[in-house]
Amino acid sequence: MANHKKHKPKSRTAGVSTLRTVALAATGIAVGLFGVLLARRKPTEGHAAPDLALDKDRPGPTDRAPEAFRPDPTAPVSAADREALRPATGPVPTMVEPRGSMASQTGA
Repeated sequence: MANHKKHKPKSRTAGVSTLRTVALAATGIAVGLFGVLLARRKPTEGHAAPDLALDKDRPGPTDRAPEAFRPDPTAPVSAADREALRPATGPVPTMVEPRGSMASQTGA
């Protein structure tokens, strides 16, 4: 009797794996191109910020922000803004726990 090995049919996993790799690469290239196009578009709304232009040197002491960027110092502050700017108060953090704090937590 001859020792014949049965040949298994080639599995399709190698072809599927290659196809999946090519599809992922194509998707990555498409996303990258979309990101480049998105980054190159110019904004269409808002105010121009000439003080942030790349060709301008740092602002000097006589340079002022455009009128649209200057805050109104006489505007009233809302109660919500005042509350948001209130300093946080509470117990001062320490490196050690007060005496008996673990006993009070465990009920011992």
